[in-house]
Amino acid sequence: MPKLTVVTRAGEERTVDGEAGLSVMEVLKINGFDELLALCGGGCSCATCHVYVDPAFIDRLPPMGEDEDDLLDAVDDRRDTSRLSCQVRFEAGLEGLTVTIADED
Repeated sequence: MPKLTVVTRAGEERTVDGEAGLSVMEVLKINGFDELLALCGGGCSCATCHVYVDPAFIDRLPPMGEDEDDLLDAVDDRRDTSRLSCQVRFEAGLEGLTVTIADED
């Protein structure tokens, strides 16, 4: 299984296994990162699964869709590396990806 490194809001870093084909949000929830609320369950209708993606990986992700872009426009702490974790498929090619859980809005 590919590895995903997660930095929590407290700055703690943990590397977990992630099943290829799941969303990054699903990998985070399965591995007990409960601070990531993901209230809509992956429906791209909230921004409570907001993460910052390691800049080294940002160009390896699929392009951001219009809905995701609109939701991220509504958060206070959007960055160039912001993504909604429900919209990023975790694939073998993303081995070693690091994401940081964004602060709650």
